[in-house]
Amino acid sequence: MFEAYKKVEEAKSFILKKISTVPNIAIILGTGLGEIAEVMEREAIIPYERIPHFPVSTVEGHQGRLVVGRFEGTPVIALQGRFHLYEGYDPKDIAFPIRVLKSLGVNVLIISNAAGGLNPLFEPGDLMLIVDHINFTGRNPLIGPNLETWGPRFPDMTEPYSKRLRAITKSVAREHKIPLREGVYIGVTGPSMETAAETRMFRLLGADAVGMSTVMEVITAVHLGMEVLAISVITNVNRPDCYEPVPLEKVIAQASSTAPTLLKLISLVLKRL
Repeated sequence: MFEAYKKVEEAKSFILKKISTVPNIAIILGTGLGEIAEVMEREAIIPYERIPHFPVSTVEGHQGRLVVGRFEGTPVIALQGRFHLYEGYDPKDIAFPIRVLKSLGVNVLIISNAAGGLNPLFEPGDLMLIVDHINFTGRNPLIGPNLETWGPRFPDMTEPYSKRLRAITKSVAREHKIPLREGVYIGVTGPSMETAAETRMFRLLGADAVGMSTVMEVITAVHLGMEVLAISVITNVNRPDCYEPVPLEKVIAQASSTAPTLLKLISLVLKRL
């Protein structure tokens, strides 16, 4: 476990040499949602492959850059692209950037993702505030020796998604008339899309949206004592009785078209923090 800590410290030291200030807030940008990083006042842009021990994004729609600067006047670190189990990464690989962020001094983690809707009331283009999740991957980034300086052996998951941050988000959404759904996110490994039968099962389990990311990152962040806010862009709605294919191009296109609304919501939330 000391080796894992050493790698985090090496990545931290490399990043600190590239930036003058360390933001308290980080944003992970999901599939087709990298626009926030493009409109930031950028102090530094660091490709993932240059950061020691950092994973590298391999999926279309994930640029693979760490962007440090200001968004609407608020200092932030943006991860323009993330990592997934289906790429062949281990849960500990996905946990690594979150641990680096915490070591830098980040305490608030805002996560965005593209997800398939399971709730029949949802429509493509909806934003869903994640209130809880179901880990259906059978994987966990905390398996193995525990480093007490990072967090407890058995972290509590009563409130993985901060009530404070959710309350702020709902408040600004109401004030500015931004439609915002709420629901439970179920995380799967992918990369195959869900069958109609799986869609029915996930809905019976209580899930409102399904995706292939986020859960490993949230578990790691909770372990580290970070506050988490997560919002899904619903790119399609899985209706098992009239099931249709959902190519990646369609997912990226829908996420990109909804990105301005998500950008506005996040900017308003940041002004309240």
